Amino acid sequence: MNYNKLALMTLIAITVVGMIAIPFGNPKFLDRAIVLELCFISLSFLVWKGYTKPLYACILIATAVILGNSIAAPHVHLMTTFEKPLNAVLLLVGGYILQGMLIYFSLKIILKKHPIRLSQGFTL
Repeated sequence: MNYNKLALMTLIAITVVGMIAIPFGNPKFLDRAIVLELCFISLSFLVWKGYTKPLYACILIATAVILGNSIAAPHVHLMTTFEKPLNAVLLLVGGYILQGMLIYFSLKIILKKHPIRLSQGFTL
């Protein structure tokens, strides 16, 4: 399975969901949302070019997004009540599902290129 293509498609999907979600978000955080989207666009380009080191940034940013969504009280309220269904779906898909996929695919690529030796003859 080609995890590079899967990681790239996931990054593109995160960017698309983010661009759809930005107008529904709090205008106070517009600048940070745009910077985050630009990061995902830049990472998409670097992954498309075949670089491996940006995958570490993908893991860090995706983890930060998941943690940030989990501690933000308005996000937790939105996900538990589905008060605004479209916003809740965009948050769940873009903020958790796609981010988790990005972490998984990035780890698969990194571990394929740099296997971890746990003992003689056994690699992870």
